[in-house]
Amino acid sequence: MDRRPGLSVRLKLTISYAGFLFLAGALLLAVVWVYLLRYVPDGALVNDWDRHPGAPPPPHIPNRTDLQRAFVPRAVMAMAVLLLFGLVGGWILAGRMLGPLARITDAARMAANGSLTHQIRLEGPNDEFRELADVFDAMLRQLNAHVAEQQRFAANASHELRTPLAISRTLLDVARNDPGRDQGELIERLHTVNTRAIDLTEALLLLSRSNRGTFTRELVDLSLVAEEATETLLPLAEKRQITLKVTGEPTHALGSPALLLRMVTNLVQNAIVHNLPTGGTVTVHTQTRNGAGVLHVENTGHRLPLELLPTLTEPFQRGTQRTHTGEHAGVGLGLAIVHSIVQAHHGTLHLAPRPDGGLLTTVHLPQRPTEATSRRPLHDLQ
Repeated sequence: MDRRPGLSVRLKLTISYAGFLFLAGALLLAVVWVYLLRYVPDGALVNDWDRHPGAPPPPHIPNRTDLQRAFVPRAVMAMAVLLLFGLVGGWILAGRMLGPLARITDAARMAANGSLTHQIRLEGPNDEFRELADVFDAMLRQLNAHVAEQQRFAANASHELRTPLAISRTLLDVARNDPGRDQGELIERLHTVNTRAIDLTEALLLLSRSNRGTFTRELVDLSLVAEEATETLLPLAEKRQITLKVTGEPTHALGSPALLLRMVTNLVQNAIVHNLPTGGTVTVHTQTRNGAGVLHVENTGHRLPLELLPTLTEPFQRGTQRTHTGEHAGVGLGLAIVHSIVQAHHGTLHLAPRPDGGLLTTVHLPQRPTEATSRRPLHDLQ
């Protein structure tokens, strides 16, 4: 929106400084006039008590008119000097005070042009400008990390979506060049590739929805959600000879029932897939601790190196060096979706390797509105 040009902040501060200084001088001169010159009588001042024949004439005593003639011109000169001093000094002081703001403005302009790596790094005492600069630097770092993450995510998503489409085109080209090929096999392979593309698209949509955090929140019993998730995945566990156990107590968390169900389902499915070839176990435990709903998902498996853990929640990371039973490798978004859902619910996700092999996943979810959720519209918390 176009706006008419106005005075700069520096000029406004300069005028304010000069105006206040001029006003202070005027008040001081007014005090002198009211409490001093006002009580000096006007006219000739003669001391009649000392008059006697032959005495010399008394010295001249200045009256109010004499004092005004001497005082007013010098008062005007003093006010002019105060005004000039206020303008010059105010301009210099305003420039020094607004110097950090100019650096912040330059950094904001560079960020608007796409440069998010620039940092202000303002020196000096911890005042309001220093606090603003530090907050701005932190915001730029977060924005830079977020943009880099989104760029990696877009590149990975494009690669993942391009793979099934390329396979489908190859299969169709083969079928067109070889009309006598078995159509049943072609249809089955196309169905598999198409199913994978649909699963990946749905996972991307769910990840985007959970990142926005725009969903209705209500109290959800995590123990019931865990039972529902394990019942759904029981055939998968039986197929891989994995034993599922659900323990613990009823515990509640504030959030979306659908998203929390997907979170638990992804955790249990991940625990089933990345397990021992046979005879493995998956334990789901719920409890309440320190006013938060806690969910533990523990599975057996091979030992995991510590350096692998930070990468497990990144999108399209299928857990290099992890083993999975069967041919189910997923789309690489299972734990990434879990991490996103936990963040959207203002909870915490902790991954720890078990000493005997496998992974222990712990999720803490608030049971009451947090400071972040309390700023949301009321309909989001109902």
